Amino acid sequence: MYRCALLALALCAPLLAAAQVQRNFPANALRGELTLTNPPDVLLNGQPARLAPGGRLRDPNNMIVVSGSLQGQRFVAHYTIDTLGLVKDVWVLRKEEAVGLWPRTPAEAAAWRFDPAAQTWTRP
Repeated sequence: MYRCALLALALCAPLLAAAQVQRNFPANALRGELTLTNPPDVLLNGQPARLAPGGRLRDPNNMIVVSGSLQGQRFVAHYTIDTLGLVKDVWVLRKEEAVGLWPRTPAEAAAWRFDPAAQTWTRP
């Protein structure tokens, strides 16, 4: 009986720990609304865009997912753009991650200050 309880606790502990981990986003990540229409085609803030070859999509649990599994879904995400203008990395945000201040345009990111340790932005 106690072994079953300990086994259940041991199996759930990594899930509880993963739920509390703060994800670190790069300073060049922007926040936007992403809709996966027909991968690699997406809508980024209502405008057509494309996913980069080899781009990574991470779900709210920080697990890499294939773009086809999110087809037709719309979500708030942090994303990076590569040198060709393609969407390179995408992090689907949890509700608590989506509430803080985060730049939506490169101009905002250039004007604001980023604290990588706290993962926060401040306006001048």
